[in-house]
Amino acid sequence: MDNHRPTVGFSCIPSELLQSIFLRLALPDVVRLRSINKSIASIVSDKDFVRDCNTQFLSANWLFIYSKGWRRDSVLHGFTDQSDHWFKIPIAGLLMPVIHATEDLYFLAASGNFFLFVSNTRKELLSVNLMKRTVKKIPPSPLGPRGTSSWRRSGMKLVAGPPGSDSFRFLFAELVENRPIMFEYNSDDDKWQSMEAEENHGDLPRVFEGAGPLIFLSVVNGTNESVVLAIGSQGNNTPVVLRPRFSGGAIEQRQVAVGFSWGNGINRLQVYGDGYMMIVRSDDVDDEMWGLSPNGRRWERISKLPGATMEQIKRAYGVIMGCVEERNGTIRALLMSNYRGLWHIIWLSYDIGRDDWTLLPLPDFDMKGLNMAGITFSSGLTLV
Repeated sequence: MDNHRPTVGFSCIPSELLQSIFLRLALPDVVRLRSINKSIASIVSDKDFVRDCNTQFLSANWLFIYSKGWRRDSVLHGFTDQSDHWFKIPIAGLLMPVIHATEDLYFLAASGNFFLFVSNTRKELLSVNLMKRTVKKIPPSPLGPRGTSSWRRSGMKLVAGPPGSDSFRFLFAELVENRPIMFEYNSDDDKWQSMEAEENHGDLPRVFEGAGPLIFLSVVNGTNESVVLAIGSQGNNTPVVLRPRFSGGAIEQRQVAVGFSWGNGINRLQVYGDGYMMIVRSDDVDDEMWGLSPNGRRWERISKLPGATMEQIKRAYGVIMGCVEERNGTIRALLMSNYRGLWHIIWLSYDIGRDDWTLLPLPDFDMKGLNMAGITFSSGLTLV
C-alpha cells in the first residue's frame, strides 16, 4: 500500500482562494510573497487584490522602533494591531548608497509609506519610501542644518499624500526670535516655506472651517502654559497659536527636547502629541489623558486610566519616554521603560467617543544591547 499522501501545489489552488487567504496577512508578509515564485508574485500584484489589500491596510495602526548596533545592523521594528508579532525591516541596505557607513542616524517620523530620518553627523534629513525602496535627501530648512537634539517629536508632523502618490509634507514648529513659526517642506516642489502663526481669537472648529482635520505642533511646554500651533491638514491656511494653561494651577516641569516633559522630579512624565497630553505617574495615582479646550486656551482632563488597566501596566520602575497620537477619534499612547538594559513597551488606546481604554498586548521585544534611536506611531502603509 502506498502511504504517501498526494501533495497539492499552489498552482492547483484557485487564485481567488489564495487571494482570500493572503488578505488575512499583514502587509510585510504580503510583500514577502512576491519573492516566492512568479505565479504567487502575479497573484499578489493583481490590481483587484492590491486594491482590496490597501483598503484593509489603511485601517491598520503601526508602531515603529528604530534600533541600531553597528551601522550594518540598523533595523526598523514594526508592529501592527492587525498582527500578533513584530516585523524586522532591514533599512541599512536602502540607506547605504546615500549615506556613509559611519553616519549616526535617528528616526524622526513616519506616515503612509514614508519614513523620515536625520543624520546627526551631516545634520541632513532623509526620506525613505519603503514600498518603492527609494531614498531622498531633503534640503536644509530655513533654520539651516539641524542635528538630532533639535527635533521634538510632538513639534513635527509627516503627512503622506494619497495612496500611490510619491508626495509628502513635513511640518515642524519653532520659536524664532520669540515668534512661533511653522516650517513646511513639500516634496512636490522640493521646497520649504515658513509662516508666522497668528493669535487665536475664537473656537478652533470655526477658525479652520473647511480646512480638514487639524494638525497640532507643540512649540513650548512651560511651567504654567504651553505654546501649540494649529493648522488645517489641507494646507493653504495660516497657523494659529494656542496658549493652553492648566486650570488646576501650575504643574512644575522642565522642557525636554524629544517631546515629553518631567514634572516634580522623577514622579511624573508628561507625553505630548496631536494636541493631547498624557500624564504618567510613578506612584499609585491614576495616569490621565488631557486635551485642549474648544478655544485652545486651557488643558482639560478628559479621562483617567482605569484602575484595572493600571494594575496590568504597573512596574517597579518608571516610564522614561513615550509618544501620543490621535487618529479618527482614538488616542494612542506609547510608554517605554528600561530596566537593566531591557526595554518594556506599553501600547494604550483611548476611544474618545466611547470613553473606553484598551491595552494592546505586545509580544516580547528583544532589544538588549541595541541602541533605541527613534519611535513613532504611523498609519496608511500600503502596497503601492
